[in-house]
Amino acid sequence: MLSTYPLCIAVLLSISTDVIAAPQPKARTTGTGVMSMDLKRRAMPPKTLEEKALWAKSHRELLHTKYGRALPGGKRSTGTNLLVNQGTDSSFYGSLAIGTPAVSYNVILDTGSADMWIADSSCITGCDSIPTFATADSSSYTNTSESFSITYGSGAAAGVLGSDTVQMAGFSVSNQVFAVCDQVSSGLLSDPVSGLLGLAWQSIASSGATPFWEALVAGGAWDSALMAFHLTRYLNVNGAAQLENGGSFTMGAVNSSLFTGDIEYISLVDSGSYWMIPITSLTVQGSTATIGSGSAAYAAIDTGTTLVGGPSDQIASVYSLIPGATAGTGSYEGYYLYPCDTTVNVTVSFGGKSWSISNDDFLLQQISKTECIGAFFDFTGGNSGPAWIFGDTFLKNVYSVFRYNTPAVGFAELSTVASAMNGNLEAKVPTATIGSVAAAVSATGTNNRNSDGALRSSPSLAILGAIVATVVFFAS
Repeated sequence: MLSTYPLCIAVLLSISTDVIAAPQPKARTTGTGVMSMDLKRRAMPPKTLEEKALWAKSHRELLHTKYGRALPGGKRSTGTNLLVNQGTDSSFYGSLAIGTPAVSYNVILDTGSADMWIADSSCITGCDSIPTFATADSSSYTNTSESFSITYGSGAAAGVLGSDTVQMAGFSVSNQVFAVCDQVSSGLLSDPVSGLLGLAWQSIASSGATPFWEALVAGGAWDSALMAFHLTRYLNVNGAAQLENGGSFTMGAVNSSLFTGDIEYISLVDSGSYWMIPITSLTVQGSTATIGSGSAAYAAIDTGTTLVGGPSDQIASVYSLIPGATAGTGSYEGYYLYPCDTTVNVTVSFGGKSWSISNDDFLLQQISKTECIGAFFDFTGGNSGPAWIFGDTFLKNVYSVFRYNTPAVGFAELSTVASAMNGNLEAKVPTATIGSVAAAVSATGTNNRNSDGALRSSPSLAILGAIVATVVFFAS
């Protein structure tokens, strides 16, 4: 969840000493006229202790910046974008297409922010070896001439706002406003990722633009006004490659094969900003950890954040229940070390069922023969942001649903089908393919929600009807 420009993932990607750049994939056409692109799987070299320390420090700094900044009648359908797990659970990305003709790009999917941005082909710094967007090659691109910039804890990005047709998983939005950045700090992006797609609410968009997902909902493009994630786990799996099968992102429906039982929905504490819900209980090793009350216990559910961050005193309470845990220093300041031979059992509740976090996810890294780093770390948010951020460390353990009306986040237990995907080294990494659009809408940068979160009527958010176009989605 990024406050103005979403990139907690940038931190993950900023450590791109972890990423071995592969040649940009070449497009090929099959006999059916379908274009596909192969994504190369590369094995990752082990991290040095220095790289592990840098990753930990950079991740924490970026998350602080992300949440500490001031916040500035047609066919319905469903669509699924298969995800890629990058850097053993560091980030999860999918594919979308921009422009006319449509060109595909890989982007981080981030429920913690609301802006979309992509690297410009005229990028003068920080964009080496990654696919970039050439505005001149799209006949439908419009430059708004409005400057855009964002600063992160370890870098910055700057460019201009523009609009174009954006397509994903069978859906198309024309006049979608997004940032095209020609200045990016070195290491902020790494191949094959070219940008980020924010999936939070318009009110926290630094551009003020209607997010892609909200334009689709407002235009009536989805069967159901919700989106859902299943994320895979490859953390600490021997032999895991830099790119692995990442799970799926479904728009307009839920995939019943990926979860079992009912979906427990928790209403948002602040409709129309972050996907933020209250923590009611947190246990470690069977004992209750201290959590705050009121807004001090609010947690943003954030697919674009790798770990779990919380207030200093509450994080200290978590580790006080783990024998032998000690506060980190230096690059590990804000983190905690604990004995690697300890199996940590964590559960969290948001008002109903208790959800477990696997020890495989809690054990972030081993930094010595006996010491490991935990995935919960000390985080201090801004006055208008959430106190806690629950990222992929938690989300890999549940099927998560983000509902538009009434605004809520839902969780369900993973099915055996979903759980079997974890650590599967034989699973095929999804590839980007080009298909057809099932539903299309037009978006503007205006705010289309009333103060109570209800949708305003707007002629600019109307279904365009049957349209023949192209869209990129991931296929296995």
